[in-house]
Amino acid sequence: MNMPGNMPDMPVNVPVDDPNADTEWNDILRKHKIIPEKPPSPTPMIQEALEEARKLAHENRLEGKDLEELAELEDDEDEDFLEQYRQKRFQEMATLQSTSIYNQVYPIQKPEYAKEVTEASQKSYVLVLLMSSSGTNTESKLLSDIWRELATKFGDIKFCQMRADLCIEGYPDRNTPTVLVYKDGDIKKQIVTLRDLRGDKTTIQDLEDLLRNLGAVNPNDSRLRKRADMSDMPERGIKSGSGPGLGNDDSDSDWD
Repeated sequence: MNMPGNMPDMPVNVPVDDPNADTEWNDILRKHKIIPEKPPSPTPMIQEALEEARKLAHENRLEGKDLEELAELEDDEDEDFLEQYRQKRFQEMATLQSTSIYNQVYPIQKPEYAKEVTEASQKSYVLVLLMSSSGTNTESKLLSDIWRELATKFGDIKFCQMRADLCIEGYPDRNTPTVLVYKDGDIKKQIVTLRDLRGDKTTIQDLEDLLRNLGAVNPNDSRLRKRADMSDMPERGIKSGSGPGLGNDDSDSDWD
């Protein structure tokens, strides 16, 4: 269709079927500012983002692999590239060794709580496990066993333990085990019983997820690599909330 090159008196109510269509008529309307310019296609930006994501994934393909796993890739990867990651792992191991100063569960009493917990949290994360005074609390027994594993595995985090009723007079046994997470002198998180984890099916992996979500452990920490396959287990997670009592939805405070 041949159209005149100038349309000085074109009315503003010119019918338009599809203002985004690539037609000669729409080009004329856009030229005379009767319809807005067609927005740029998002396709190039999406393709660029996908390409960047693929590039980063390739560059970081060795991230999180330990020395044994890196050795298995010697035939598949450039030696200089592998050596960079080996040196990175050696440096990470040296850092962990220098900061792993705890490596055990610390039984504490109320008079030393401020020094061993509050003050110590200025240097590292401190997790306090408040245990049941009863020998029949299965969740307390379970978490006590996991606590020892975590303390040995993550020596840069201080794991403490004490009876709840000796820490807080009248603390209900039904609210044990309780975990208090300290950092920089403050309680950052409180978990009351294992209901917000996976109850009596809670594993060390669930607590490692907690440490990672808290920022106490780097997501790429090699100590998190040796994990059991959890794909067949139900979805889990810490329930959200606010304040020190995250994950605790009881209306009456446990600290009253």
